[in-house]
Amino acid sequence: MTGIQLHSVEKVYPNGFKALHGIDLEIHDGEFMVFVGPSGCAKSTLLRMIAGLESVSEGQIVIQNQCVNDTLPKDRGIAMVFQNYALYPHMTVYKNMAFSLIGKESKQEIDRRVREAAEKLEITSLLQRKPGQLSGGQCQRVAVGRAIVRKPKVFLFDEPLSNLDAKLRVSMRVQLIDLHNQLKKEGVGATMIYVTHDQVEAMTMGDRICVLNRGQIMQVDKPVNLYHSPANRFVAEFIGSPSMNLHDLALSRQNGDIGLRLGEHALLTLPPELQAQLGGYHHNEVCLGIRPEYLRRVEAGTPNALAATIMTVERMGNEELLHCDIGGYRFITRVATRHDWDPLLGEKIWLDFALDRAHLFDKETGLNLKQRH
Repeated sequence: MTGIQLHSVEKVYPNGFKALHGIDLEIHDGEFMVFVGPSGCAKSTLLRMIAGLESVSEGQIVIQNQCVNDTLPKDRGIAMVFQNYALYPHMTVYKNMAFSLIGKESKQEIDRRVREAAEKLEITSLLQRKPGQLSGGQCQRVAVGRAIVRKPKVFLFDEPLSNLDAKLRVSMRVQLIDLHNQLKKEGVGATMIYVTHDQVEAMTMGDRICVLNRGQIMQVDKPVNLYHSPANRFVAEFIGSPSMNLHDLALSRQNGDIGLRLGEHALLTLPPELQAQLGGYHHNEVCLGIRPEYLRRVEAGTPNALAATIMTVERMGNEELLHCDIGGYRFITRVATRHDWDPLLGEKIWLDFALDRAHLFDKETGLNLKQRH
């Protein structure tokens, strides 16, 4: 197994466009690392630089303690799985998987590796078929199998599931997680880097996630930490479905307490921890961030609860997402589906803000104010 280190990696194209800005990142041995971010954030560019398919403008890429900036892709000990499968249409599944080993290994070793990988991926019955006879999910498993037989140090996946339907994506997602765990258990190279724009995919698959935006790293952490402790407003908004509620609100300072105004009449008094974060904060507004599950529907008259008007209802089956108006601000709350209550448009409900789970972000820099303390 091997790890990868990126030291101040930059990518500048001949026209002067700078795609990556000084990327510093360590990917641990056997780790499943996910690069996630919106379209155009350069996540695929970074993956292709690790693969050797894009040149490095500045900095170093180190694999197994060796700088590979000038090393050919075939000599880097990596295997890449592409979005479009890249299978040879005239070859059988068996030959597609065996192709990279021909002339390098004996026929017996090639056969052993192909059949072993096919068994792992449950495609043994497909070995004599050609790609044109396979479904999208089967083609993707063949592409993964072709990577496995090479016994690489590192697996690179470039949005491999984006062409599949929703149900098949979930199934393949689980299969790739199982494959990673199986390879680790066998003690073979299991370092994986996976690129996706789908944050749900990232959250369910990655040991750690690297969130990218405009060629810069926004945060690298475990999925649970990205969700509950976002370093900045971008991560807070990008991670989570539905997104975190984020609003720039006016600060109110009365009798030594600090609160946030929602319109003319609604006021949220902040708990001591959040008030402490505002020490030395000189702006008149701050961005409040709170996840939908921390806006709780309560009975009328509950202390500190605010009146909200239901504007839109998303019915998810086991839960409902209520888009509510509070003082002119839209908030989403997540509630369990109940047989004794059918939320109606225009209905007034009462919401309690669990502010001990809320975040404050600098209105100008977008940084979580918790980082200042």
